[in-house]
Amino acid sequence: MADYHDILQKVWGYRQFRPLQEEIIKSVLEGRDTLALMPTGGGKSITFQVPALVMEGICLVITPLIALMKDQVEKLQQLEIKAQAIFSGMTWDEIDVALNNCIYGNYKFLYIAPERIGSDLFRARFQSMPVNMITVDEAHCISKWGYDFRPSYLKISELRKVFPEVPVLALTATATTVVAEDIQEKLLFGSKHILRQSFERKNLTYMVRRSEDKQKDLLELIKNTEGSGIVYVRNRKRCKELALLLKKNDISADYYHAGLKHEVRTLRQESWTRSNTRIMIATNAFGMGIDKADVRLIVHMDIPDSVEAYFQEAGRGGRDGKPAKAILLFGPSDKKVADQRIAANFPEIETIKKVYQAAGNYCRIAIGGGKGMAFDFDLTDFAVQYRFNPYIAYSSLKILEKEGYIELTDEMNNPSRVKFLLTRDDLYKFQVANARFDAFIKLILRSYTGIFTDYAAIDELMLAKRAGVEVDVVFQYLNKLNTLNVIRYIPQRKTPLLIFNEERLDDKTLYISKENYRDRKERFEENLKAIQHYAGANKCRSQVLLEYFGEKNTQPCGQCDVCRRRSEKELMEEEFMLMKEEIESITKMGPVGLNELVDKIPLNKEKLIQTIRLLLDNGNLKYNKNNQLEWGRQ
Repeated sequence: MADYHDILQKVWGYRQFRPLQEEIIKSVLEGRDTLALMPTGGGKSITFQVPALVMEGICLVITPLIALMKDQVEKLQQLEIKAQAIFSGMTWDEIDVALNNCIYGNYKFLYIAPERIGSDLFRARFQSMPVNMITVDEAHCISKWGYDFRPSYLKISELRKVFPEVPVLALTATATTVVAEDIQEKLLFGSKHILRQSFERKNLTYMVRRSEDKQKDLLELIKNTEGSGIVYVRNRKRCKELALLLKKNDISADYYHAGLKHEVRTLRQESWTRSNTRIMIATNAFGMGIDKADVRLIVHMDIPDSVEAYFQEAGRGGRDGKPAKAILLFGPSDKKVADQRIAANFPEIETIKKVYQAAGNYCRIAIGGGKGMAFDFDLTDFAVQYRFNPYIAYSSLKILEKEGYIELTDEMNNPSRVKFLLTRDDLYKFQVANARFDAFIKLILRSYTGIFTDYAAIDELMLAKRAGVEVDVVFQYLNKLNTLNVIRYIPQRKTPLLIFNEERLDDKTLYISKENYRDRKERFEENLKAIQHYAGANKCRSQVLLEYFGEKNTQPCGQCDVCRRRSEKELMEEEFMLMKEEIESITKMGPVGLNELVDKIPLNKEKLIQTIRLLLDNGNLKYNKNNQLEWGRQ
């Protein structure tokens, strides 16, 4: 068995682990089921990638974040580590090839979306894999008490029954005490075992600013803070409006939301990551996979849906360990607006059923059909066609998703993929017999590796440039070779997908659990109350957050708005002695009225009055019969 320190240095080039990483790795290598609570940016991937490379076999990684999944697989492949991913939007043949590679190809990592666990193909192949550990990312999704519960996560326990001796590592950045207990229970831990890194971020100052004019306050905050930042808003229209406002005030800014084309989102994120754009105005679609350590400012223009969501988004500031600020602007109407979200997030059950049937019609699925099938799904077009409010339609689909009927993905950038169906010998014979394809086939073979055993992501434009032809010619060759069964060519796809996990049901059979609906609505209301409590608390902001996540006996941060207000009011000994000398000097010269005394001393008025009260209590000062102050002790 290789030494995990050697692997850390040889593969990643790090000499030492971050806090808690080594403890988690040791726990997994000892075969213990482990729940690791690590804040955003704490280096979660190292905790399962290192032990997986130490052990023989393959690590199964379950995560709902497709963009993050693709990013990690790409990074592992760049390190020449065999990694595979299975997610919505892949064809049956692609999934078949990927699973075979994980059984026979000496792969070290298989990333899979939780929804794929229930498929017959995966269940059949999983039993033959040499699994060395199971990693559950975003583990709070398995708990109905978590802020992002997903029914598909409950199927993970079935995998444990296939490999009962294989350790499970559950990872999350946001779990209350109740959720942490529930995670361990749902994942069938042999014994409870939590490794916790404090969620405290000493370099990150949390603040809440009461705001009557949020745009004015935002401009002030940005102008008074150096470096890059993120400004979170709740709707797409406001993203664009605020970005234009900042630009008009000579601030480098852009905006980002899920409604933009993938290429546009990628370019804007890259520009911001390279600090060519200073401020990104964004919805919560911006965040997953962000790898920028020097973010100095996070501003929330609207109150989030939960403390967990706020903590994750705020946590993207100051990952380099240097000072950063996370500021929530809280206005007079925010509570009312937040309460209105409850109705928008929980449409009537009859409305949900109408959206479900309309979605079935939109995808042209007959009653009883569609199980396991994925369809391109444009939410805006769907809402226009069937005259739904887009937000109501989206909320309805999300409730149907939590009931397990469907899965709605964000827009995915699935590049074109190619795999050769012929063996090398048969391909050579084809080239000899079909000379007009020879040069193009050689171009593909020179440009991509592993294309006989796995699907390779290709770039038609790049192939066209290398061949010195128009890109349409490349498309023609690829489609022709696909028709001839020389290759399997899957063109690029960039639309969101609607996946039917069950066959389409009629209205009588479609069951929306009133209990689940009620429970989720109540939890949503509780989450809103918790974040509103945070906004209105007269206690250290950091302490409120830490206590929410179960950390007790915490200390005030000394940096937040509450701590600063308190500090301004607290009278330090040096200040008291200075004020006492001034008061003594003036009152020894003769009696003086309170207001006159305060006006004569150019120091903090609140603290001056506090000092006078203390001197009166101690007998140093006293009021004479004319209600004037005079020095009481000579």
